[in-house]
Amino acid sequence: MSIETSIEQLSSRLQALVQDTRVVLERAVHDYQDVVYSNSLGAEAMVLTDIICTYVPDIDMFTLDTGRLHDETLALLDRVERRYQRRIQVLYPQAEAVEQYVRDHGINGFYQGFNERQSCCNIRKIEPFKRGIAGRKAWVTGVRRGQSAERAQGEAISWDQRYDLWKVSPMLEWTEEDVWAYIRARNLPYNALHDKGFPSIGCAPCTRAVEPGADPRSGRWWWENPETRECGLQPRRVIPLKVEPRRAAASSA
Repeated sequence: MSIETSIEQLSSRLQALVQDTRVVLERAVHDYQDVVYSNSLGAEAMVLTDIICTYVPDIDMFTLDTGRLHDETLALLDRVERRYQRRIQVLYPQAEAVEQYVRDHGINGFYQGFNERQSCCNIRKIEPFKRGIAGRKAWVTGVRRGQSAERAQGEAISWDQRYDLWKVSPMLEWTEEDVWAYIRARNLPYNALHDKGFPSIGCAPCTRAVEPGADPRSGRWWWENPETRECGLQPRRVIPLKVEPRRAAASSA
């Protein structure tokens, strides 16, 4: 059994990344108070969950159960809750919407085309996500610059025009190697599918293993063009940083 390394015993690089991540999270809580983390249960999410539970427990957490998740993902959720002795709110799609989609397109209708897949994502992910952030001032995401060209241009804290609240991305500077070094050093739970060639994990029918060295997200919606391979939670274009009114007034004073 692996021994958990304390954060103070991590490499200097990891300690610096943890500190930077903590600073962004604490700034968000200080500035906006009502902050929620949309926990994807991916590898980055395990790191972020550990940092939040250790340093910034005031941040609430929820996750999305689309109804098509891998068994391994649900097993991970149970392990995370047991480790941190903390319940993560689980949000589900509206049953009526799922039933209507299946009537219209079939149980696996998302394979038919881009619009059908986007519709499924909207029902199973976007609508529950909107309920999860409703009334909040800011939401936290674990995106990294190395995941895509769009994410490479992200800001640590930026205004999310689509959802009308602040978006907090404290892990932008982490590399995939950093993520896994932290997971191993801290002996964190993670999805067993990562050991079977799944670097990025979503719904079971829309995720597959990839060859070593391949683009980590190439196993997501692999039948589509790379430009369309997002569920909609993350933008395919960068939204410029909006200046917070309170800070703008202060700087012009």
